[in-house]
Amino acid sequence: MDSIWDQLYAAAKAALNPRRISDYVSAGEVAAAILSKSGRIYTGVCVDTCSTLGICAERSAIFAMLTAGEQEIDKVLCVKPDGSSGAPCGACRELMVQLMPESYGDIEIMVNRQTGEAVRLGDITPMWWIP
Repeated sequence: MDSIWDQLYAAAKAALNPRRISDYVSAGEVAAAILSKSGRIYTGVCVDTCSTLGICAERSAIFAMLTAGEQEIDKVLCVKPDGSSGAPCGACRELMVQLMPESYGDIEIMVNRQTGEAVRLGDITPMWWIP
């Protein structure tokens, strides 16, 4: 497996910190790491609420990247509570498409760290509404 994936996994795993914030909010059960085109790694965690105010770990990491002044994503990896990885949800995919409408298809996503299977966002987000 490419060492950058190992770095992304380690960064996301370090951000995992499952905790109950209140009776209505929990955080840190899933973590994500984003590699920007500049080579910087940004992390984020999911925030779950009893309403629609929560956010996925991938979007949290993307917002950290945007806050730092960057907007181009190269690679994405999330870590679930059991240590496995997976593909981002539709809302996270939609944000990536809208951030990079001309090149979102090239974003690499680690979907199975155990096997080293990575896919491109364009392959799992075909025929998106943005031409």
